[in-house]
Amino acid sequence: MRAAGLLILSLIAPLSMSMPAAAACHVSPAPFGTLRDGRKVEIWHVDDGVISASVLTLGGILHDLNVPDAQGRRANVVRNLDSLAAYEARPNVSSLIGRYAGRIGGGGITLDGQFYPLPGNAKGVITHGGKDSFGSRLWSARRLKSGCGIDLSYVSPDGDNGFPGALGVSVRYSLKDKALRLDYTARTTKPTIVNLTDHAYFNLSGHGDIYGQSLRIPASHYLPLDKLHLPTGEIAPVSGDYDWRKPRPLSAGKKLDDTFVLNGSGIKTAAILTDPASGRRLTVRTTQAGLVVYTASGFNGSLKDSNGDPLAPGAGVALETQGFPDAPNHSNFPSTVLRPGETYRQTTVFDFN
Repeated sequence: MRAAGLLILSLIAPLSMSMPAAAACHVSPAPFGTLRDGRKVEIWHVDDGVISASVLTLGGILHDLNVPDAQGRRANVVRNLDSLAAYEARPNVSSLIGRYAGRIGGGGITLDGQFYPLPGNAKGVITHGGKDSFGSRLWSARRLKSGCGIDLSYVSPDGDNGFPGALGVSVRYSLKDKALRLDYTARTTKPTIVNLTDHAYFNLSGHGDIYGQSLRIPASHYLPLDKLHLPTGEIAPVSGDYDWRKPRPLSAGKKLDDTFVLNGSGIKTAAILTDPASGRRLTVRTTQAGLVVYTASGFNGSLKDSNGDPLAPGAGVALETQGFPDAPNHSNFPSTVLRPGETYRQTTVFDFN
């Protein structure tokens, strides 16, 4: 037991980062419910006086994100579910995604000449890390010692869903300057692959659908897909339905579930979402290489949010900053391999200025 505890500390403890103190910040945990197996789930409320966020220890789910409109009235701009049971049944809704966001083909991965089979569907496609992945796990939470936010941490054991290496993950949720910032860090005990993201569904009006809102993606290339919805390996120039370099309405005519290749290095703009009705604008900035945009065509009204409203197609748009799907099978894609002694670091900022 002592050795296991030391392993967990070695994977997570070095990942902490210092932040300046917040002028006005309220952080408080509260019970949210009990899982089928009896484990307790907490909801952590974070409020800096301008915007607020609530995060579940189940899957790091972003349950609400309240930001002001043009008149200063706050409303929740992420779609949520009406109960813990609903989240437990649909673990990828607004949750953290890992170990690998997006799809991987070929039934597994090859690392250093060794093949690791991963549990997928009948055609060998693994989606969002496989069944019961990070969105269904119970994370440990603690308030930041400085700054306004919380740290969530989790250790994924060696062989978890077929992935090699024990992986210690920390995700920091912090509020500052009218923005929610997510800082991801991870370390491994064996060579492995890592691709983490957040699967929140944004709707800047707070209700209805997103078809009256507009989106701009400053990306000059995207990843074409094959019939299994896996990247072909081509990095193609955007054109037609894939060209979002100028703002375009998220009309029902084009259902998006596509990966855009972000221009530049370091932290850069990935997307700008605007709602003329409320006056809210969201700018997404990230260090990640790609952005997956999904307009929730899979919603069919069977799920309800915390206000009792059904989630229909287009109820929200997921803006998933991440590495490229299926990168382990394409040598021309940026590598998602993580080795012992290295630290995975990525940042995404959801800015409502």
